Amino acid sequence: MLRRIVGWIVLIPLSVALIVFALANRQLTVVNFNPLASPDTAGAPGIGVPLFLVIFTVLLVGVLLGGVAGWFAQAEVRRERRLLRREAERLGRELDQLNRAAGKRRTPTTLDIDDLVDTP
Repeated sequence: MLRRIVGWIVLIPLSVALIVFALANRQLTVVNFNPLASPDTAGAPGIGVPLFLVIFTVLLVGVLLGGVAGWFAQAEVRRERRLLRREAERLGRELDQLNRAAGKRRTPTTLDIDDLVDTP
């Protein structure tokens, strides 16, 4: 509940600030992706895009690229967790078989990697 309230306390002013920023930067900007263009052609007629759209688009692309980079960086951790989970399940099945062979009655438990590995 407190987390939700704090989220709204941060989200509402941030949204208002972004709306004010967008309204203050409505002038049209020509976007050029050619870094080798001469300065004479910089003012050439083209399709004008509002400045706030350019800035928001660049921010969105940055967030998406950061998320993809983080996902790739965690690939090793995800693979290791998957291998440890499989091993825990295999060891659990093996323990159940050994207990049955020894005549001990044990309720089967679902082993989870989080039970075996401390996560920071």
